This record gives sequence, structure tokens and C-alpha cells, in this order.
Amino acid sequence: MKYFKVAKEKFKKIHKEYSKRDILILGIESSCDETSVAIVKNGREVLSNVISSQIEIHKRFGGVVPEVASRNHVLAIENVVREALEKANVTLQDIDAIAVTYGAGLVGALMVGVTYAKSLAMACELPLIKVNHIKGHMSANYINYKELVPPFIGLIVSGGHTALVRVDNYTQNTLIGTTTDDAIGEAYDKVAKVLGLGYPGGPIVDKMAKEGKHNIQFVKHDMLKGTYNFSYSGLKTAVINYLHNERQAGHEVNVADVCCSFQCEAVGMLVDKAIRACKEYGFSTIAVAGGVAANSYLRTTLTEACEKENIKVLFPPMSLCTDNAAMIASEGYFNAISGEGLADLSLTADPNINLKYSGRK
Repeated sequence: MKYFKVAKEKFKKIHKEYSKRDILILGIESSCDETSVAIVKNGREVLSNVISSQIEIHKRFGGVVPEVASRNHVLAIENVVREALEKANVTLQDIDAIAVTYGAGLVGALMVGVTYAKSLAMACELPLIKVNHIKGHMSANYINYKELVPPFIGLIVSGGHTALVRVDNYTQNTLIGTTTDDAIGEAYDKVAKVLGLGYPGGPIVDKMAKEGKHNIQFVKHDMLKGTYNFSYSGLKTAVINYLHNERQAGHEVNVADVCCSFQCEAVGMLVDKAIRACKEYGFSTIAVAGGVAANSYLRTTLTEACEKENIKVLFPPMSLCTDNAAMIASEGYFNAISGEGLADLSLTADPNINLKYSGRK
């Protein structure tokens, strides 16, 4: 096909010339309930990062409804692309390649972004770069910390993912630990729901926890102690059982104390294992990414713990913690200059892609 032949040659040109000229990547992100488009220069400088959020739409349902999310992506994406180009003060003729999230996420939502990206790439005869959403989160740190270079330990914490990775280079991440059930962000949302706090639950629980005390022990034994894996299903169930028992007994539940105690246990696992991994692998930096990276208790606790161990810890700004296209464009850039990630028009959504596991516990 003529398109792919032209795109392949342009992709090779990026790989050869990136050290001599500026490379502009247009990123598209639609894995869940944010429609986002960004223009990023050389993988680290954000020229625009437009996000159309659906939070207010999904609040009434108490969570993201996939069909509703997909429909609103379709309605928003063209306008978001136009706005991103205008804010960056560039045209499609200035763009070197298009990077798009093809997984993981909600299949219908992903399909909107992938289909639009393929159409745009073909119309403009631009290389199409497929991006793993989970790896994309880590690239938010390359944007915020211009001096950051691998290797380092990455802690990815979001509504759908909880993972410890060894970031070996710009394109290779080795999974060393992950959740065996629920992700930490999912646990936050479910705890908030049973407490009647609303959606999204993470920020609300974090805020309520500041008014409470850590005086409840939900999980007595960490069954995964000594490994780098996590389990949040048991902690979530323990909170639900505690609330049920207290209410059955006619006791008044101190919601702030429940939030504080839950958060201390949930975050404590992350902090302990991230520091242990950093020390074992001989690294001096931990970079945190994902929506839960915005959590104030995680930021404070991990920072204080890392200071004691002479470990540098990095957090993206709030705007780059949640799903956004700037991180996708950045990841796409590093793939392109490494000669990786080029996709053709057969690219489709893959809701279940993950990170490769190293086999180490």
C-alpha cells in the first residue's frame, strides 16, 4: 500500500534525524473517559495538551459507563484535535508522526482514538505509532524532569494498574511486581462507594483521611510479604466487612478514621516495596506515574521515606498524573527515535495488553 510505504520512509527519517532537528509528535489518548490530544516536541516539551473530561457525565452513574464514554469520545475528538493544533500554533503539515493509545483500556473508547488516528495518519501520510497506555504513564516524568534518563524504578499506580517496573531504557520496561487482583485506584473507588462518598473516590478518600486517625487494622498479615506483588482485593473486602459488622452492631462509623486507616495500609504497601526494589536493583531514583500519583498521602509518605534512604523520588505535576495525550506523544517519540512502534492500518484496540513480567518476585 502506498500509504504505508511513505509512512515507513518518514518513520526511518525520524530515527536518523532526531538529533539534528526538532520532532513534533501528535498524541491521541482515549483509553477511558478523557479525550485528549497533545503536541509534544522532542519527547519532553509540551506545546499543547488538551483534555476533554467526562467526569461530570459519569458521576451520576457512580463510575464510568463504557458505552457512554465511547459515544462522548466520538463527539469530542475532532474538536480536541483542532484545539490542540491551535494552542500549539502548528498545522498538521508540521507534525512528524501520530502516536495513539491502542491499549490497555475500555475497548470501545480505545477504538475511537485508534480509528481516528489511523484516518488522520493515512490522510496526512504520517507514521502511526502504537503506544502502550501503561508505559505512556511513565513518560509523563520525562516531560516534567528534563534531566531524567533510565535506568530507574517506576511505580505505576492508577485506577486500572498497580505495578513496579525496572525502567531499563526509553523503550524497555521490565515488570518486577504487579497487583494480583484489584488495582489501588479501583480499591479507592470501591471503598468510597461503600462509604457513600461519591465518584471519583480517590480524591475524596484522600481528603477525608486527613481528618481521621489510623486506628483500625484491616489486614493483619500481608500474604505477599517478601514479594514485589500487591493485593488490594483483600484490603477492600476487609473494609466492607468492618463497615457491615459495625453497622450490624449499631455502632456509629467514623468515616474519616476508616479512610485514614485504609489509606495508610494501601499506600504503605507501595512505599515499602518501591524502596526495597530500588535498593535491591541498585538504583537511586523512583519515578511515580498514574492517577494515584496525585494522592497527597502517597506523595508525602514516599518522599519522606526516600529522603531517609537517600533515594530521589519524582512525581509528575497533577495535570500529567491522570490520563492525557502528552504522555502518549512523549512515549511515541522515544519509540520513534528507537525505531520501534510503527503500526500499519491493521492496528486495532487491545484492551488487555500489559507489561512483560521478569519472572522475579
